[in-house]
Amino acid sequence: MNNLMTDRVAGPLRQRARQVRGCALLALAAFGLGVAPAHAELQILITKGVTDPIPIAIVPFGRAVPADGGFDVAAVVQHDLESSARFRAMQRRDMLTTPTSANDVQAADWKAAGNDYVVVGRVTAPSAGELDIDCDLINIQTGTRVASQKFIANAGSLRNAAHLVSDFIYGKVLGVRGAFATRIAYVAVQGKPPSQRFQLIVADADGENPKVILESSQPIMSPAWSPDEQWLAYVSFENRLSGVYVQKVRTGERQLVSARVGVNGAPAYSPDGTRLALTLSGAGGNLDVWLLDLSTQGLTRLTDDPAVDTEPAWSPDGKSVYFTSDRAGGPQIYKVDIAQPKRVERITFGSGYNARPRLSPDGKKIAFVTREGGNYRIAVQDLASGTVSVLSHGALDESPSFAPNGAVVIYAGRDGEVGTLQTVSVDGLVTQRLKSDQGEVREPVWGPFPR
Repeated sequence: MNNLMTDRVAGPLRQRARQVRGCALLALAAFGLGVAPAHAELQILITKGVTDPIPIAIVPFGRAVPADGGFDVAAVVQHDLESSARFRAMQRRDMLTTPTSANDVQAADWKAAGNDYVVVGRVTAPSAGELDIDCDLINIQTGTRVASQKFIANAGSLRNAAHLVSDFIYGKVLGVRGAFATRIAYVAVQGKPPSQRFQLIVADADGENPKVILESSQPIMSPAWSPDEQWLAYVSFENRLSGVYVQKVRTGERQLVSARVGVNGAPAYSPDGTRLALTLSGAGGNLDVWLLDLSTQGLTRLTDDPAVDTEPAWSPDGKSVYFTSDRAGGPQIYKVDIAQPKRVERITFGSGYNARPRLSPDGKKIAFVTREGGNYRIAVQDLASGTVSVLSHGALDESPSFAPNGAVVIYAGRDGEVGTLQTVSVDGLVTQRLKSDQGEVREPVWGPFPR
């Protein structure tokens, strides 16, 4: 949850923030801009899955020894599919044979073992430095090959290629594009006040390969991905002045793009990556939403209201911005037309507290934090019908972000006194907890599909 709102909106937020963070988020000092491995990794724990997962066998892939470095592609694929809670994988010890091509699969044997699908594949090294991963998906119920696909990798990108195999299978079986080969960013906190360390971390969607791209002795907030997945925007209060920075994930290249008088916060990239929507207060102190052109530094005011307007989020077509405002007396979500900024539409009703909007990639749904009783939970609203579904069950859930396929929402929750990342499918059938082995994690944002 953004901690940039004045008391009119931030009263409930501030109470939650004390419980969630145990410290103010208005004294940032960043340093250590290189990309370094993180010490803490996320562990996926399935807390709720579908009642009838699809039975599938992921047969060990043929090896390219020694070029593959001993990497087990099939193990990663199995972990991905099982972690989605939509599949139940056959254990290797129960496999009577280990074919590596579709022609060698005896469908009757695999069907008798209770499988609906079998995945076979092989890794080959056609030339120095190149690895080919060929895989086949077989429908055991019909005995037919559903599809085959080849992926090209090298030793350093073999894990990512395995995630692509998982995406391929997930999409062919479920009809929804997989998001295993995408990345997430989040803030990790280690230690206890006053000696806490805060890190902005980028990791694979399964929590592996975490890398620190920013480290601070004070909190970090509001990370936001660029649409090309190359940059992250975030807020820092270096030199006791609030500022919005953009940083290239791969190289650590960093630019201060907004350090105006007053509050600079809540950055959100436009769908074309040329602008940021952000919250500015100016010298007068009232928060409004502005658009910043990253190439010219030109500013366009989007809201102009005595209320607090903050937490902007773009529609996928780039024509509208959604934001949180207390103009009706309490935090609610509104939509403003960029071409006609005086045209503002209220989106949320039914609860006295609805905040932190995030749009699904297809623009048909919006995720946000809602108050249900005395609890703050993640809800998703269908924008066409207005139907709202409360998906999470915690007391202090915040910071929702859609996966790029729109099928899952990641958010920050609590496990006792520790902040964790959690995911929930938009149908509410699958929930997971991504727990760090060191410290706590918060403020997740799911990256786009690689281009």
